[in-house]
Amino acid sequence: MIVDILSWISIGIGAAFVMVGGLGLVRMPDLFTRLHAASVADTAGAGFILLGFMLQAGLSLTSFKLVLIFVFMVFTAPTAAHALAHAALLDGVRPWTRKPKDPAP
Repeated sequence: MIVDILSWISIGIGAAFVMVGGLGLVRMPDLFTRLHAASVADTAGAGFILLGFMLQAGLSLTSFKLVLIFVFMVFTAPTAAHALAHAALLDGVRPWTRKPKDPAP
């Protein structure tokens, strides 16, 4: 019973992270901040979801496979985000900067 509660809490936290990452994709002003919001939040969200699945599966081959999926995601998500950001910079996309406010008279 306690393992079920912990696993559902972990899955809920993961779902919240993924939803915040999706909100970041909509709300952020440019490619680079959107990429950061999506890569960080989605990796954390997927980690919590996989943790919840591992708690449900118990100590088994399925849990080992879920750990391998998590390790794969931890290495590939930042690499993919870096590759996309680097390609955008090479293509001429510049990061968003806030325009300075007019000085007070």
